[in-house]
Amino acid sequence: MPSAVSTPDVARLAHGVRAGDRTTLSRAITLIESKRVDHRRSAAMLTQALIAATGKAVRVGITGAPGVGKSTTIDALGTMLTGQGRKVAVLAVDPSSRRTGGSILADKTRMVHLAGDASAFIRPSPASGTLGGVAAKTRETMLLCEAAGYDVVLVETVGVGQSEIAVADMTDFFLVLMLPGAGDELQGLKKGVIELADMIAINKADGDNVIRAKAAAAEYRAALHILSPRSPNWSPPVVTYSALTGEGIVALWGHILAHRQRLTVSGELAERRGEQRVKWMWEMLEERLFAPLRSERAIKAALPRIEADVAAGRLAPNAAAEEIAGMLRR
Repeated sequence: MPSAVSTPDVARLAHGVRAGDRTTLSRAITLIESKRVDHRRSAAMLTQALIAATGKAVRVGITGAPGVGKSTTIDALGTMLTGQGRKVAVLAVDPSSRRTGGSILADKTRMVHLAGDASAFIRPSPASGTLGGVAAKTRETMLLCEAAGYDVVLVETVGVGQSEIAVADMTDFFLVLMLPGAGDELQGLKKGVIELADMIAINKADGDNVIRAKAAAAEYRAALHILSPRSPNWSPPVVTYSALTGEGIVALWGHILAHRQRLTVSGELAERRGEQRVKWMWEMLEERLFAPLRSERAIKAALPRIEADVAAGRLAPNAAAEEIAGMLRR
């Protein structure tokens, strides 16, 4: 089947993306998300054509438990930034979106200001795939948004488990949102997520919650003292704010800029991004190598039999691996 996106089309897409055309950007992202082999080649050509125009944006990862107010926070922060003349892209990493449709689709209705803002671009994660595949597509989408002139990229993790690590690995600043009432939350707190945090922000610090939010912040600060910070050049602050009233949003952004300045001066930002690019390369290579396991009919048909034989002890795991590798080579 001939490619639906020829080389001249890639050149036109690249030109439209650099010009900041939203329709072209959406088409380019759709190409990036395609699983067709010819589209993957075109996507690689497109990202290569745009790579020089990327890397200037502030990349912020945002996570938090359901109900913490991620969408409201993104709406308040993003609206403040567009009010300052910035262009904001909001992306999601959601490996469960095949089932849920991606919660950011529903969140768009709660981002009442940002969803209608001409200086903002909101894009959910691909509608299917493994975490590694979704994360890879989100990285590529992030680069396209940067090439289109979006100077702040907010990457929201709406999945569970390893999605927080994936987002931390593709952003410069990892923001962990929490609610007042830290006493109970600290008991079930995932140490790994907190160790990744560049800042903990306690939302809903308004009305009767202000005192509880300050108490929660004190407990999180105490917890951070016994953990190793993510960066030797930055001690993660704990702040309180209200996404509903906007109180503390300016200060929250100020910490993100201070972090960027400090890591830029020390050289850590450039080093971290270089490491992220290399890791991204290996993850994409792994995704490509394992793609036939999900797409080749003969291999997909043989896997249940091989797994059953291994589980029953009829086939040694290394022999099974050799059999599968042989099918991949063919």
